[in-house]
Amino acid sequence: MRYTTRRPFPLIRRVLGQTLRLWLTLISLATLSVPVAAQTRPESGAASARAAAGAMNAGTLGVISGGADGTYIRIAADLATVLDGSDLRVLPIIGRGSLQNLRDIMFLRGVDIGIVQMDAREGLRNEGLEQQALNRLRYITRLYNEEVHVLASKDITDIRQLDGKKVNIDKAGSGTNLTARLIFEKLGIKPDLVTYDQASSYERLRSGEIAAALYVAGRPVRAISEFQGDGRFHLLAIPFEGEIAESYFPAKFTGSDYPRLVEPGQEINTLAVGSILAVFNWPDNSDRYRRVERFVNAFFSRFDEFTLPGRHPKWKEVSLTAEVPGWERSKAAQDWLESGRSGAATGRSNDFKAFMDAQGIIASAADRERLFREFIAWQRDRERTRTGAAR
Repeated sequence: MRYTTRRPFPLIRRVLGQTLRLWLTLISLATLSVPVAAQTRPESGAASARAAAGAMNAGTLGVISGGADGTYIRIAADLATVLDGSDLRVLPIIGRGSLQNLRDIMFLRGVDIGIVQMDAREGLRNEGLEQQALNRLRYITRLYNEEVHVLASKDITDIRQLDGKKVNIDKAGSGTNLTARLIFEKLGIKPDLVTYDQASSYERLRSGEIAAALYVAGRPVRAISEFQGDGRFHLLAIPFEGEIAESYFPAKFTGSDYPRLVEPGQEINTLAVGSILAVFNWPDNSDRYRRVERFVNAFFSRFDEFTLPGRHPKWKEVSLTAEVPGWERSKAAQDWLESGRSGAATGRSNDFKAFMDAQGIIASAADRERLFREFIAWQRDRERTRTGAAR
């Protein structure tokens, strides 16, 4: 009896042991399955994120422009507005002026294109970057002329009176800073140059801390047109003479440009410097080159949209086929122009050249530039007249 009463225990132990092992096995399998599922989901998510990032970046270009109150940022904003689509995205970037923009295009990641003054590359010579600039920089198109604004008290009636006086020329590295130094040097004027940012310079001008503030930008400049000076300030004239005529173009301000600073019926003579759309010289077979090529094709083929109401008026001065002395055009832009797709832009340029040749007109580069702008305006007026008559 004693034996029989103990016999069930080994059997129970075996059953319990088998059951326990079974549960441990099931628990182990369940436990092992959790990391497998957990690893699979993040990997899938990471792949999706990489794919989404790749798609977003495939057609994205950074365009370095200028300060918040200048013309460059508005031009860059127009580029984004017109060209943004399913396969192209333009990111306007606030810049620190033409000279810094050139450096950014050459060296800063994420910057492919920039708006710069034609004379800005001269500023790279002092930094030993001239050869690198020739290798790394190209241009897509000549843009428009930017006028030189010299805002001063009405007590100053001649720019030569600024000799020895404090004149603000914007921060170092800006196109304004470079152009101002060149202009004063060519005119033989030696002001006491200071380098405050444009925004703070106007308050310093009102307080009398500085005698004048110089700014190079396409007219009309919002900050200057909105300048509150209680009638005490005006825009100074700059003579177009001597060495100035070799590097810059003649320009004018009228009351329609700046009603608060120019008397009705009055014209203020000034200078202008050309601006360009510069680009990094990416290798032809690179992804970045293909992005630039996509931008060029969209920009050239849809250029007429930039001249519509609501865009900056400076777009109406742009000639896509105009060449820039001393600069080499981007291969993508040159290929597009040579492909026969340039249409109206090339047609206008050819028509103008044929007209000048037929009439035997010989003009300086500055006069040809002015006449070409007037020719384009005349053609647009004629097209509007025809459209109105057709209706």
